[in-house]
Amino acid sequence: MSMKKTSLFFVVLLFVSSFLLKAENPIIGISGYVDGSTNVANNTYLNAVRLAGGVPIIIPVTSDDDQIAAILGVIDGLVMTGGEDFDPLKWYNEEPIRSLGSVAPERDEFDVKLVRAAVAKGIPVLGVCRGMQLINIAFGGSLYQDIPSQVKESFVKHRQQAPGNYGTHTIFVDENSLLFQQIGVQNVVVNSFHHQAVKGVAQGFKVTAKSADNIAEAMEKSGKINFPDGGAVIMGVQFHPEIFTSAGDKTFLGIFKYLVKEASK
Repeated sequence: MSMKKTSLFFVVLLFVSSFLLKAENPIIGISGYVDGSTNVANNTYLNAVRLAGGVPIIIPVTSDDDQIAAILGVIDGLVMTGGEDFDPLKWYNEEPIRSLGSVAPERDEFDVKLVRAAVAKGIPVLGVCRGMQLINIAFGGSLYQDIPSQVKESFVKHRQQAPGNYGTHTIFVDENSLLFQQIGVQNVVVNSFHHQAVKGVAQGFKVTAKSADNIAEAMEKSGKINFPDGGAVIMGVQFHPEIFTSAGDKTFLGIFKYLVKEASK
């Protein structure tokens, strides 16, 4: 590299560093996943964070504790994203059933390490779909591996075949919950792309929304958990509010604004 190009590189680096240090908008980490040879996250998460006033960055999958610690030294808030099923034998001591979907062991390990470390550091966390399930198992809960085969009384279709920004079933929200505070309604129609769900709720958490067939649709920290806890908000939703928000629907924008507000602290 020529001296001129080297100088330009360091000028740009210094400018970017100075901008980040002076930025008033909080930096929100978005947990990534591996797709072939790349680490990625859906644009809908990034767009939702931007619309809420945050600065989104994608966190690459890694098992390196030092790298995770370094990342947590930069971000102010965290979104744990959707994706594959979790390994039930490893994370909540159940043998896998036939209806279990694909698992991603490397991502499981990364997600659990990341969310536990973020909570210990006092970084506010929002879990979406798999992200809500992650919050539950990372702090001691369990999952239904497959709703249709394990919850006989379930009658709602939780894995929709419709556009992502189209709601397909109703959820019923606890008035005494963070979710209600942010969306302002008790009944709302959501999208749904899952076949797993929270079963045994982790200590220190409560379910704050359910579907008509009694499946957990939102949860939040409500008391003392069995892991190091820096005291920040931990919230999960089973649906995908970022898809609505990215498409311009403001119904769930408050969820992301709340995360950004908490991250600003």
